[in-house]
Amino acid sequence: MRPILRWVLPAAFLSGLALGLGVYTFVYARGASYLTNDPAACANCHIMSEHYAAWMKSSHSAAATCNDCHTPAALVPKYAVKASNGFWHSFAFTTGEFPDPLRIKPGNQRVAEGACRKCHGEMVAAMEAVGAHAHAAGNEPVRCVHCHRYVGHWVR
Repeated sequence: MRPILRWVLPAAFLSGLALGLGVYTFVYARGASYLTNDPAACANCHIMSEHYAAWMKSSHSAAATCNDCHTPAALVPKYAVKASNGFWHSFAFTTGEFPDPLRIKPGNQRVAEGACRKCHGEMVAAMEAVGAHAHAAGNEPVRCVHCHRYVGHWVR
């Protein structure tokens, strides 16, 4: 066997195997649906079905999709967050290492808080101006979900 074939054939085989598994996983997990703005995509995973049903009954279902609250508005940051979340969610569900009930991570919490303030900015600014929006320890503003935890899709 030629020296080049000693590494080309195994590399081609491993590359084809990785590509095939990647395509299979993407199709099986309905990966294309996550590239859309359809909230039903979030319910592809059974653990989110209660959250999806709660969102459908909420006032936000008429005004906001999952992406409106859980991803940044700009195109590149939006898909960067979706890719990161998709990878880590898939990893957690594949390994069984996810909290039940689900818990939002700090980075995603900041994204959601920014979305609340983007849509309700005038109201929040007015509340902060008159001191109605209390501050937590360290002068950190209280997060919107501190008082409004059941808004959106909270499953009680």
